[in-house]
Amino acid sequence: MKGKAGDAGNASLAGAGDAVALSIETAAGAVSGLAYAPADARAAYVLAHGAGAGMAHPFMAAVARGLAERGIASLRYQFPYMERGSKRPDTPKVAHATVRAAVAEAVRRWPRLPLFAGGKSFGGRMTSQAQALEPLTGVRGLVFFGFPLHPAGKPSDERAAHLHDVRVPMLFLQGTRDELAAPELLRPLVERLGDRATLHDLVQADHSFHAVARSGRSDDEVRHELLETSAAWMKAWSR
Repeated sequence: MKGKAGDAGNASLAGAGDAVALSIETAAGAVSGLAYAPADARAAYVLAHGAGAGMAHPFMAAVARGLAERGIASLRYQFPYMERGSKRPDTPKVAHATVRAAVAEAVRRWPRLPLFAGGKSFGGRMTSQAQALEPLTGVRGLVFFGFPLHPAGKPSDERAAHLHDVRVPMLFLQGTRDELAAPELLRPLVERLGDRATLHDLVQADHSFHAVARSGRSDDEVRHELLETSAAWMKAWSR
């Protein structure tokens, strides 16, 4: 699991910034990763990408940079299908194994930092499924940036059944206009999960955390709220 600056394997370097590039061995082969740690890090977060864009997407880069500014280290990584340049996501078995490999790398890299995991959309769901099947080593909580509760236009909460088997704290950061998570389904789900689950609504934001034009909010304001909330939550659970 070698790391070096300035090389992210098959991943685009766009958005790499000051991150350290590394290679993570998984059951499906090596995948690229990016570790970004401030000198004063108080916690670390393993950040998985969504189904349609990899770890170097501007949103992923902005989250890593914003968390670092708030004292949270991050490790982004590619799922094998994204590493190969495929558009078809990996099977859950492969995705879960990749999540575990990334978490193991974060534990190795930052053994003294409180550790959290999750990700954007698909990446968050794969992380939660892996956690539900068998606890991720060292992970204190899960943070979801836009949990994909159901396909667009097909409201259901069946995709969330496994969350009842997750025994660590969970934070859901969700736009109120997210077409993949109807508020009338997500809110009661989080309530049923009890004290271990927290929902933070990003008012008038969609699944990509873009603010609806008529809302009077900018995308930067939404992202600031997202970063402030997630960093504060991780620090609180690090005590």
